[in-house]
Amino acid sequence: MVGAGQLARMTHQAAISLGLSLHVLADSADDSAAQVAGAVAVGDYRSLDDLRAFAADCDVITLDHEHVPNEHLEVLGKDVAVHPSADAVRYAQDKALMRARLGELGLPVPEWIDLTGSRDPADALAAFGAAVGWPVILKTITGGYDGKGVWLIESPEAATDLLASGARLLAEARVPIARELAAVVARSPYGQGGTWPVVETVQQNGICVEVIAPAPGLADPVADDAQRIALRIASELGVTGVLAVELFETETGALIVNELAMRPHNSAHWTIEGARTSQFEQHLRAVLDYPLGVTTMTAPVVVMANVLAGPRDVRPASIDERVHHCLAAWPDVKIHLYGKQFRPGRKVGHVTALGPDLDDVRGRARSAARYLMNGGELP
Repeated sequence: MVGAGQLARMTHQAAISLGLSLHVLADSADDSAAQVAGAVAVGDYRSLDDLRAFAADCDVITLDHEHVPNEHLEVLGKDVAVHPSADAVRYAQDKALMRARLGELGLPVPEWIDLTGSRDPADALAAFGAAVGWPVILKTITGGYDGKGVWLIESPEAATDLLASGARLLAEARVPIARELAAVVARSPYGQGGTWPVVETVQQNGICVEVIAPAPGLADPVADDAQRIALRIASELGVTGVLAVELFETETGALIVNELAMRPHNSAHWTIEGARTSQFEQHLRAVLDYPLGVTTMTAPVVVMANVLAGPRDVRPASIDERVHHCLAAWPDVKIHLYGKQFRPGRKVGHVTALGPDLDDVRGRARSAARYLMNGGELP
């Protein structure tokens, strides 16, 4: 696995029970997965030489993130199986390419324009805003995650500095969102597909803080449509492994595709305890072309809450004490910490709660995550 963040760390845990040895290419020996994996190479994912040296000892290459240069993935694919392939990953790396392709397939995407391809981006933005209405959304075409590289623009003048920055940008119509959903699926090279229930993702400041499975009150036809969209995207783009399709549910009940991630995804961390086959085991099964596992839920309701590092005056060394008290207060809540240094607002772990009642399960997950973040009073 190229990249050694928390996704690789949890994939490593799933690999153990399958008798697999997960090698990781890490930026640093301190990376989340590098702390626990048995075979760690430290190198630069942007260096073709480092990638080829790493791949020489691997049977299959997969990804912890989509930032590996696409041309490097093409070269690697000539020597070793790479899943997902360079041809698929480019749609996760380039938002304009993805929007154009999904539009060709007749799948629902926001109205958009590639400003980089315009002769005069400022004029193009002004015309677009006049046509779809202000404000509009500006996004970097490459890079950007967890709310980074996304701006709400109220007028053409407000985008002057962004347009002058030289960044590749697209503009999108602002979608009237009722809530955000995610449909996570897996696909093998053989073409077998698997889906988990559609979930609701709760965002704060552009960061996912909570995932509710299944999405509360989501009508069956809408859930089925979301899963069909995700499976079709996986098939049409040739994705192998886990694919997360982030969706907007509009105020009218329509679905709009927002983003794609071709790897395990934060919106499916709940599957470790909440599904018969976790996204991490399923990803391994898919990229190795093993038969996929069943994805039925293990409880009627599952809620995952992300643990974001608290203020600087909460010392990282105190986390062990907070884990101790958290386990005593909420013994049925599962804790996952990623071995990351604490910085305010940084995603350092998650907790998962299960049960029959949404309010109760959600309350336990939120309380446990809040306590791990900041300490405070216990129940």
